[in-house]
Amino acid sequence: MRVQPLPRAQILEELNLRCQALAANYNRGFKQEFEELNEVGRDLSTRAGESDVNREKNRYPCILPYDHCRVRLSVHTIHPQTDYINASFVPGGGSERDFICTQGPLPNTMADFWRMVWEQNVRIIVMVTALRYKDIVLCDKYWPLEPRTVYHGLIQVTTVTRKQGPDYFITTINLRQRDCPTDRIITHYYYPSWPDRGTPSPSSLCGFTEHVRQHLEAIPRLGPTVVHCSAGVGRSGTFVALLWLMQLCARGIRPDVRAAVEDLRLHRMCMVQTLEQYMFVHQCLLLWLSGGASAGSPQTRGAGSNANQGTQDQPHGSSGRGARAGRRRHHRQRQTPPSDQQQNTIQNLLRRLLPSSSSLNPAS
Repeated sequence: MRVQPLPRAQILEELNLRCQALAANYNRGFKQEFEELNEVGRDLSTRAGESDVNREKNRYPCILPYDHCRVRLSVHTIHPQTDYINASFVPGGGSERDFICTQGPLPNTMADFWRMVWEQNVRIIVMVTALRYKDIVLCDKYWPLEPRTVYHGLIQVTTVTRKQGPDYFITTINLRQRDCPTDRIITHYYYPSWPDRGTPSPSSLCGFTEHVRQHLEAIPRLGPTVVHCSAGVGRSGTFVALLWLMQLCARGIRPDVRAAVEDLRLHRMCMVQTLEQYMFVHQCLLLWLSGGASAGSPQTRGAGSNANQGTQDQPHGSSGRGARAGRRRHHRQRQTPPSDQQQNTIQNLLRRLLPSSSSLNPAS
């Protein structure tokens, strides 16, 4: 089946009309959709996370990975429980394992976190939380903020460079197994502007998500992208849903927020945790489609080693747009017919959302 890409303006108009309908009568439609999602995944088992030996590995005892899609580490000792980490494979349009959503590492799980990154061939980590909120630790610092080397188990973690974007940091990390000659380069995106309770600026998050999206478009998919906040469900789910739906829109496909969130919740509990976050995904999509947070890679500047940690680690600056971003926008506006390779990509992106998407687009 060939999918005819839709103009960006048509997608925006249709989504805007849908959001207006959902927002009528004090957001009655949004509330109804979100309440209908409450039961998704409730019958899925979490035996590994509930076991006594693994309880101390969970940052929050009520947020556990489902057994059917949890990330399994290699068994390090004779104890089979060493394969456990509070992390889940979740879809993002291409496969069941496009992303790994996980909790913020604890002191006793940092070695497991980096072992997971190595074993799953991860090349991009997206962190959408500050390290602290007041006196509460939301995520323990598992990478060096300044250029230096630390060891977590058998993994050597070296910060090479650190750059500052408008409201996030991009760190290049060299990863190596101890006494092993091969190494890997990891890109770490640190977005501390998202509060533990509430939502960030829509334009800020759209700009950040678009930057990550373009990075993912530009590199081969060697392994899943790791996304985490504190629990790995609310902000992480919101980010993954937004990025996934942006990918659809960029290819001329109608976004279906409800279907995306439902699919994510079948892979990790509480993804897009609150009604506010659910509505926020719609708000961000409208803004991004309207060009309010225009696509393009913001210019970055060196942050050095003087950046503070935690909630004080709030970068500021202006967002520049280069010539490449202008060319990308011009290319999208031309709406050229998709090639066979692009059609295959579209089919992958539609894989999980095809029933709702096809019903909305009879011409396809």
